[in-house]
Amino acid sequence: MKRRAVVMGLTAATVGTAAGFASGARAATRDRRAGAGTGAGAEARAGGGASADLVFDPDAFTESTLTVKDTGGVAHEVVYRFHKVASYVADPVDATYQSLNVSVPVRIDGTAVDASGAPILLANGIGGYMPSSVANNTGIVASGMGGGTSRQALALAAGYVVVEPGARGRTLVDASGIYYGTAPAAIVDLKAAVRYLKFNEGRVPGNVRRIVSSGVSAGGALSALLGASGDSPRYEPYLRALGAADASDAIFAVGSWCPIIDLEHADMAYEWCWGGNPLSGGAQVDPAVSGELKAAYAEHLASLGLRAKGFGALTARNLDAYLLRTHLEPSATRFLAALPDADRAAYLAANPFITWTGGASGGGSGGGSGGRATFSWADFLTHVGTRKKNAPSFDGFTLATPENNLFGTGTTKARHFTLYSLRHESGDSARLDADIPAKLDLMNPMHHLVENLNRDRAKHWWIRLGTKDTDTSLSVAGNLSARLTSLGDDVDTAYYWDAGHGADLDPGAFVEWIGEVSGYRRAL
Repeated sequence: MKRRAVVMGLTAATVGTAAGFASGARAATRDRRAGAGTGAGAEARAGGGASADLVFDPDAFTESTLTVKDTGGVAHEVVYRFHKVASYVADPVDATYQSLNVSVPVRIDGTAVDASGAPILLANGIGGYMPSSVANNTGIVASGMGGGTSRQALALAAGYVVVEPGARGRTLVDASGIYYGTAPAAIVDLKAAVRYLKFNEGRVPGNVRRIVSSGVSAGGALSALLGASGDSPRYEPYLRALGAADASDAIFAVGSWCPIIDLEHADMAYEWCWGGNPLSGGAQVDPAVSGELKAAYAEHLASLGLRAKGFGALTARNLDAYLLRTHLEPSATRFLAALPDADRAAYLAANPFITWTGGASGGGSGGGSGGRATFSWADFLTHVGTRKKNAPSFDGFTLATPENNLFGTGTTKARHFTLYSLRHESGDSARLDADIPAKLDLMNPMHHLVENLNRDRAKHWWIRLGTKDTDTSLSVAGNLSARLTSLGDDVDTAYYWDAGHGADLDPGAFVEWIGEVSGYRRAL
């Protein structure tokens, strides 16, 4: 065992790689198409008996000390064990990405901690469906977006076990020009990581029946997909090809920030939401393209069969009212109520589209209690201002988007995955490649919540995004929340007022929520 000390945000002495971790890819010359490309390739390599190679070694760790500042500004000294797992599958395509790290608290503020029954935060660091590696990390990721304390560090200081998995991503290409991290590689890898943990129940610290995933943007989408698709047999050929452990990949709960999901309908959703907003330079997108996509969204919404209390069936005609009343106005209300009275009055003066009723708008302090913000959808869109993406936003006509690359295959870097964009470029008789529909299902949590309802999905959901996040439509998370709520799941959804993409304004509350839904209370 090795020891080191780290203060969050500062670099301390570097330690060597923990015992048992093999650096580099273990499959540099392997056909990387299996598990990342077609199902046929995966099935050809399917085999059994892999789990014997995946036994977690609880004695291989370094011990470190980390100073964690909680959301209240209080510093905590956390001594933890840091385990490196060379690969969570027996036959990795690239162990540089198919590895994971496990952090286990043993003392917090001088008090011994037994984390054997603690929930496990499975925190992916995936962004833009790019490759994500933890292979060279020598400790837990302690800083979050914007430089604050990460969710991982807050969870560790709360006494939870933290697992940080790597995963393959869309840009990975081998020496022969084959892309080996395209869909569905990332979700297959995350499922394999869950299986590794569950296979090692009793050896890996923490309660493997209380795994809570977390992720942001594409990572948030994958976190939601992981929760929605637990134990779906559709992924089995890919998992067998990798030698994944013979165990469940269902998880207990999901934390999902600004998830970009339902990619095959994301262009429609984007134009429904942001179609009238200009680009950053002031130009408008092609009105014909925007209008056609927006019109197509109505049919998609009807196919989802979404319902919400007080609204009945959600359609293209009432979805804006649903988002306003259920998410956006409550978001503005929370924001304004928390401001000092003078600041609230100034904000309302600068944003007269908001009507504030039932609470003081200026003078004194604490006058926001009981107030309520209301406004129109059109005024809200004007308040947001510019849109980030052109039209189409996801299946780009020129095949230049990250999502086009996500659905690449073999030596083909990027492909169309919607008929709209494909036929715009190739004519009305064009057909999607035969494997695209199945891969879209494998990458879409809504498939597992609507068309092919999964009873083994996670039942606890934490969903967050900013009201000024124009990376995708605000309806995407709203649809996800509405569907989960109608299924009777425990759903905690909130939009952050005036916040953009990747915002996380209540990380401490998320960590507390994990304890609440898992029923875990650390003994002091």
